[in-house]
Amino acid sequence: MSTSNKTNRILVLGSTGKTGSRVFNRLTKDGWTVRAGSRGAAIPFDWDNEATWPAALQDIDSVYVAYVPDLAVPEAVPAITAFTKAAAKSGVKKLVLLSGRGEPEAQQCEQIVMNTNFNWTIIRASWFCQNFSEGYLADPIAAGHVALPVPNVREPFIDIDDIAEIAIAALTTDNHTNTLYEVTGPRMLTFKEAIAEIARATGKPIQYQHISMDEYAALMDEYNVPKVYTSLLTYLFTEILDGRNAHVTDGVEKALGRKATDFSTYIQKAIAGGVWG
Repeated sequence: MSTSNKTNRILVLGSTGKTGSRVFNRLTKDGWTVRAGSRGAAIPFDWDNEATWPAALQDIDSVYVAYVPDLAVPEAVPAITAFTKAAAKSGVKKLVLLSGRGEPEAQQCEQIVMNTNFNWTIIRASWFCQNFSEGYLADPIAAGHVALPVPNVREPFIDIDDIAEIAIAALTTDNHTNTLYEVTGPRMLTFKEAIAEIARATGKPIQYQHISMDEYAALMDEYNVPKVYTSLLTYLFTEILDGRNAHVTDGVEKALGRKATDFSTYIQKAIAGGVWG
């Protein structure tokens, strides 16, 4: 294995998010020189404020790039364009980009990174398992009632522990340079089927209800969810979940030499962590 030495200085953007926190915490535990990239970090990084970028990028060799809220939003393309220029100016050598399957804007961002002189790795991921336990679905599942506007389409949910493991390997070794991994879980489930698996594993009755997008947006407003996230979910639920991603890939196995984590294994980890009460 070709391994970088631990003088490699790494910036993890989205270091308080689902994937970024895992990448940051494990790199820190393993003794790498790592800088948190978030608004509340010691050296703040804010995607909406380019003035924060140079200080965060100073003396950095490699960057894990997780764009907030998602590469699917229109603002992502100009932001990634500007960020790659700032990173190049700062002397960054490697970018590891988290992307999304079937999202045209995300694929534009991938091309921006590929067309640079960086050593790059792209992790193009399916819908996260952890959205059921760490995101917008955790509270409804714990309450026993999940209402969603999603079609009856199957999705190969990916465990983000797998994503983090690939990102860390790409950041700390030279084995994944200029490679795109499209990663999914090993089998497909509808959201209704996923909720049913969680119900069986927890022994809790969880009602699943299909509602319209308008009803869902009104529900988000009731819970004071920011408009940008409501808009993003509307796009993902109505456009991306149209069957275009209803197939599994072997990206995790190519990157890590093992099978992707199954949804049932993810559920057991979540239960062991005290999720869903």
